[in-house]
Amino acid sequence: MRELEGRSFGWTFASIGLAFSLAFCGCHGTPALTPEQAEGKHLYQVHCAHCHEDNDLALKKVPPALDGLFRHRNLPSGAPATDAEVRRVVLAGKGTMPSFSGRFSEGQLSALVAYLRAGVR
Repeated sequence: MRELEGRSFGWTFASIGLAFSLAFCGCHGTPALTPEQAEGKHLYQVHCAHCHEDNDLALKKVPPALDGLFRHRNLPSGAPATDAEVRRVVLAGKGTMPSFSGRFSEGQLSALVAYLRAGVR
């Protein structure tokens, strides 16, 4: 009887482990990205990270980090942290940030916002 109980618990723990593995990638418990978020990550790395992470243009006013952007009530500018406001800033530009109007399709812009909303880097 004990052996059966042990096996029962073994399967339970194995099931939990498998579910955990499927829900998270292998790196630091970071949730796996959806295909849309993965596309947004690529767009972020190509178009945004060089200023918002690396500042490789050596801008005197360092652009704000965008990691966890939606965890706050407001954006660094003080505007509400909403999808619509992030889209507006990306399309119109702000301060030293250029406008990205015409550079992203609607789907790409949605993917970028989905990635930023996921709050992962």
